[in-house]
Amino acid sequence: MAIDWTKIYQQYKGKWVALKEDEKTVVGIGGTAKIALLRAKQAGYQDPILHRIPVVNRLYIGILP
Repeated sequence: MAIDWTKIYQQYKGKWVALKEDEKTVVGIGGTAKIALLRAKQAGYQDPILHRIPVVNRLYIGILP
């Protein structure tokens, strides 16, 4: 099932986010992955999923050359 990250992209453009296992709940944010991970651990989440939110959200459909 696809997860709608529209709100996450709008709110955290250009930032690193730490997500719970459900892949939609943000438990830490930061300018670097290290800061996002530290904030997640401070909030009690030891093994979050880290993801950098791009500044521009581009859709690509096709085959790479």
